Amino acid sequence: MEDTPLQPGLYVAATPIGNLGDASARLLRVLRGADAVLCEDSRVTGKLLSAFGIEARLQPYHDHNGASVRPGILDRLEAGAALALVSDAGTPLISDPGYKLVREARARGIRIHAVPGPSAPLTALSVSGAPTDRFSFHGFLPAKTAARKSALSALADRQETLLFFETAPRLASALADIAESLGSRTVAVARELTKRYEEVVEGDAADLAARFAESPTKGEIVLIIHPPAPDAAPSEADIDALLREALAGHRVKDAASMVAKRTGLPKRDLYARALALKP
Repeated sequence: MEDTPLQPGLYVAATPIGNLGDASARLLRVLRGADAVLCEDSRVTGKLLSAFGIEARLQPYHDHNGASVRPGILDRLEAGAALALVSDAGTPLISDPGYKLVREARARGIRIHAVPGPSAPLTALSVSGAPTDRFSFHGFLPAKTAARKSALSALADRQETLLFFETAPRLASALADIAESLGSRTVAVARELTKRYEEVVEGDAADLAARFAESPTKGEIVLIIHPPAPDAAPSEADIDALLREALAGHRVKDAASMVAKRTGLPKRDLYARALALKP
């Protein structure tokens, strides 16, 4: 199979997220046989190719140049080229701009070949101990506190595991916002997966926020937020805090409705309490 030319089409190829030993034999064959390798950063992909002694033509394809180079790529594919699409690490299109190319290629009837392999969110989930029967991935949390809290609050009612990418400099503040927006939640911080300093730290969001504020860390990070405990009834103090937060930007009626939806408590009781708390 090694000497058989690749069939025409776009090969969506997953690359290692850290450990080069995770590169599959099929991935290496595709990288060797492709007419060109479309990559986010030619320096990063160049190191991967060099590690395996592969010589390939690299063509940058990313958010900044996608609109301008995509038509030419699609024309090459229609003409019968075999092109590989990779990201800097992991599976392309996962928090990555490649979906636009795949979408337009499919619209033109171009064949898409899957070359599966490592994915940071799924790898993190598999070692986190969090429930895996229902989960969702949301890319990077917003960088600003207000937007981050808003994004988290919108997900508060989901009875599922939540996955996010995060940067090391924002880790402590993100964990603090998770604790404030979602209440007491178990969170796993998965860092440097498959690499030398791989680490998975699990604990209460507030406790982890304090830990990483005191001792900042480095590396690539995935946050895994456990779903809310089904039998965790909010305390009076928690209810008052939720109502005050909702009252800061909403009418009493709307604030009561929001907290009722989030907690499952009777709206009438929450409305009465909101009236008492309203300044």
